Amino acid sequence: MALRLSKIIMCLSLAAFAFLVTFGNITDYGSNYAFVQHVLSMDTTFPGNALMYRSITSPFIWNLAYWLIILGEGITCILFLVAAWRLWGARNGSAAAFNAAKSGVVVAATMGFLVWFLGFMVIGGEWFAMWQSQTWNGQEAAFKFYVTILAVLIFVNQPDHELP
Repeated sequence: MALRLSKIIMCLSLAAFAFLVTFGNITDYGSNYAFVQHVLSMDTTFPGNALMYRSITSPFIWNLAYWLIILGEGITCILFLVAAWRLWGARNGSAAAFNAAKSGVVVAATMGFLVWFLGFMVIGGEWFAMWQSQTWNGQEAAFKFYVTILAVLIFVNQPDHELP
């Protein structure tokens, strides 16, 4: 039972993290909006780099991109809550029932991976050359987030056995 409860708690912890990120981005919109603005406009990348044709200087697109990020974070929160609820409901059941309930964790982790790996590492980091910025570089933080999500996913998906 301890392993099952641990898996549920880890999912709830990831839901809490995604909630706080979402809540913070909504209630302190300007702080991270500036981040999105600078990353998309590429104004702090290496001077004269050949990738500047990718820059976006439209405030409408900056806001749209930021709301897509916030939406992805919020969906990640909700999906981890649903996954934890499903695991909680199956906690006293058979190993097969508990293992089947883990599919929600896969969906939630995939959403989180899309936000922090695809969004921040691939699109922000590589397409918009965020790695070149000394000031507006969120790759290290994003790495911590998606690796934590992947570690929980791996742990949760270890097969559970029948309870004694």
